[in-house]
Amino acid sequence: MKDVAGRIAVITGGGTGMGRELARHLAAAGCHVAICDVSAEAMAETRRLCEADGLPQGLRVTTHLVDVAIEAQMTRFRDEVAAQHQTDCIHLLFNNAGIGGGGSMIANSREQWERTFAICWGGVYLGTRIFLPMLIAADEGHIVNTSSVNGFWASIGPTTPHTAYSAAKFAVKGFSEALIGDLRLNAPHVKCSVVMPGHIGTSIVANSRKIQNNAAADDLSADEIAAARRRLSAAGMDLSQTSDDDIRAMVNERARSFLEDAPTSAAAAARSILDGVREERWRILVGDDAHLLDQRVRTAPERAYEVDFYQSFATEVGWKLG
Repeated sequence: MKDVAGRIAVITGGGTGMGRELARHLAAAGCHVAICDVSAEAMAETRRLCEADGLPQGLRVTTHLVDVAIEAQMTRFRDEVAAQHQTDCIHLLFNNAGIGGGGSMIANSREQWERTFAICWGGVYLGTRIFLPMLIAADEGHIVNTSSVNGFWASIGPTTPHTAYSAAKFAVKGFSEALIGDLRLNAPHVKCSVVMPGHIGTSIVANSRKIQNNAAADDLSADEIAAARRRLSAAGMDLSQTSDDDIRAMVNERARSFLEDAPTSAAAAARSILDGVREERWRILVGDDAHLLDQRVRTAPERAYEVDFYQSFATEVGWKLG
């Protein structure tokens, strides 16, 4: 899809991060955009930024309050898109929404684990299942599923379990690859790409905490502080002299650093993704760290989960995730 002007794009998780930047880039290129998110406030800011960038005459940017893990809400989202954009088809579907959490099958609750999996995998499945008829109804379409480097390497370091997110992102990668052949046989005018970003500067750390704990406030609750203390202790940190305020500061600093110190910005990631879509690449790695990690895992798959593998890679790219 070389030219997106006049097309219609649906973006899940459009309130912040890569979803927000995809919306801004697409709108600036003359593409109508429908975004969903669980935060009306975040979506309002995305829309404000799109308008501040200067929307072409008649361009529509619509926002929809949706939890992508709930089928009824995704179905409503589809119906709202059809009504508000006055269309029976869409051209671009970005299954982008995701959260972290539920890293351990042992230390974390089943509810937290399944919440992460339901959003990161279930949102992609439901988005594709529900919007596919509208893509097929278009003259051409493209599905863009956000996986991660954790879709081919299930780790963020030897001291931090990462099972729920990694399992979901492996599922997204496998589903997207299988969908390529399915579409070629049954809907050849619809393409599919899988996106595998490395460390991108987004608010996923802070947003995940709020979603997992149903927390509206930025401040951590007593239960969240206790959980963070257990996680950090399990990673080998001596917290005997560490106050709750210290724990709070450490958690907030991790969220800040993930957003502000990332090697690749969300805006740069969005540009890479859209370049891949225009070039009809089915496999879109985003960030130098993603390219390097992909090469290393392919070269030494049996060593991919050894401590020295991570330490060597993290030193080279400056990762401080786990």
